[in-house]
Amino acid sequence: MDQVILAEKIESLRRCIKRIEDKQPNKVSTLIKDLDLQDILVLNLTRAVQLTVDIGSHIISNTDETPPQTMGEVFNILLKLDAITATTCLQLKKAVGFRNIAIHNYEAINWDIVNAICKKSLVDFRRFAQEINQYIILQNT
Repeated sequence: MDQVILAEKIESLRRCIKRIEDKQPNKVSTLIKDLDLQDILVLNLTRAVQLTVDIGSHIISNTDETPPQTMGEVFNILLKLDAITATTCLQLKKAVGFRNIAIHNYEAINWDIVNAICKKSLVDFRRFAQEINQYIILQNT
């Protein structure tokens, strides 16, 4: 595993999370009315999902596992490698579902859901980063 690449991607993930935290409104009505805020949050959420997939794919590429065919499968393989927990696997697979809607069917985004994700699901990205950092440490010992 290239430690520099992983560190850069984890730092990018941290920046996305921070940007979401800094911009998330107190009320969903604010989000519904503010197109720029919508773009900032959705862009950073989709980036965060993509970064978790990229990090996972990089780790998997250094194993004997069959490469994943879907984004969600990345997390299944990471679970199999004991790199992440079942909870993290499940939550990030859900995040991929949100990402797919955001990328492919933007007009169908439910802003109540986006607001809830911003308030409740950032912990999943943080937990992913912690679990991956722990996995990397264990692999290097």
